[in-house]
Amino acid sequence: MTSHVLVNYSTRFLYYLLVSITNNKFIKMKKTIFALLALFALVSCGGDEPTPQPKNYEGTLVVGILSENTTWYSDSIYTLRGRVIVPSGITLTIEPGVVVKGDAGNGSTASSLIIARGGKINAVGTPGAPIIFTSVIDSIQPGQIVSPNLDENVAGLWGGLLVLGYAPISAGTSPLQIEGIPSSESNGLYGGNDSLDNSGILQYISIRHGGTNIGQGNEINGLTLGGVGKGTTIDHIEVVANQDDGIECFGGNVKIQHALVWGQQDDAFDIDQAFSGLFESFVSIAASQHDHALEIDGGEGQWNAPFTMWGGTIIDTDTAQIHFRDGAEGYVSFNGVANIEADLGTSVVVDTLHAGAQLGEFNWTWAKAAGKL
Repeated sequence: MTSHVLVNYSTRFLYYLLVSITNNKFIKMKKTIFALLALFALVSCGGDEPTPQPKNYEGTLVVGILSENTTWYSDSIYTLRGRVIVPSGITLTIEPGVVVKGDAGNGSTASSLIIARGGKINAVGTPGAPIIFTSVIDSIQPGQIVSPNLDENVAGLWGGLLVLGYAPISAGTSPLQIEGIPSSESNGLYGGNDSLDNSGILQYISIRHGGTNIGQGNEINGLTLGGVGKGTTIDHIEVVANQDDGIECFGGNVKIQHALVWGQQDDAFDIDQAFSGLFESFVSIAASQHDHALEIDGGEGQWNAPFTMWGGTIIDTDTAQIHFRDGAEGYVSFNGVANIEADLGTSVVVDTLHAGAQLGEFNWTWAKAAGKL
């Protein structure tokens, strides 16, 4: 008797089985009978099977706090629903060619990927197979670079990527809750005393259409780096169409190489809380709505430290804006035309004589494919 018959005629079949046992027939089949009885307990009687619900996400759905080391595999789609957190002691590995899509959520429930202090992300794409973070509204599939249905002016569709570490920050208190994440989320803390802290690897990453607003003046950046230490590797990063800043560093001392921001609606690169790391080879490309190419602040606590931004290219249809504020100190070199505003008490060396960004390092990006470089 097939399993199909067992499901549709289960009551009649059990009747005959019980009769057979009562008449001492088929004794040698007892083990089989009991196995069939166990199977019957797992299936619904005729006509009562639940109706399968339609799948309302692409690929693999990911929610909540990861409880073990996890790998997201090449050429696959993963959908974030709400805040997805890599907590202390856990490593998330993302293989080349993965597309991660964030649900919109609502306010504080907006989708984002948070690498908490002590957690690690090893997201290593390649020039031919970058890792793409985008919105569920985006029709892009693994293997594609250009979105089929969204452009650089569509922003705020999901949250963003946040990496939080134990490196020093200059703030009123440390650790501190990162902006864009509600204070009720204990995995949103950043800052500490370990300048060598290692949050993992980010290479050949494109982050798109993020920056949703979770409250008044509280948006999520495309890539947020809070107290990230120099043990972390970050290079070949693209942020496109973020409603808030493209990349923002809150303290820390990580080195960031070959970073491009295109079409952000606030600042392209934002530095706060005495970030003392290095941006090497960076590009800002303005779209129709934007604020500053660079907005640099100094420390907020009892100490300050200089930043370094070496080899930038600033592209704008108008004159780009750069603002040094609140005790900012450091060095920046770039090619491009910019209006520079420096508040009282800032000390920044601006160099426009040296070469700009290494533009060949950005051939893998959507910006390059769109003819922006």
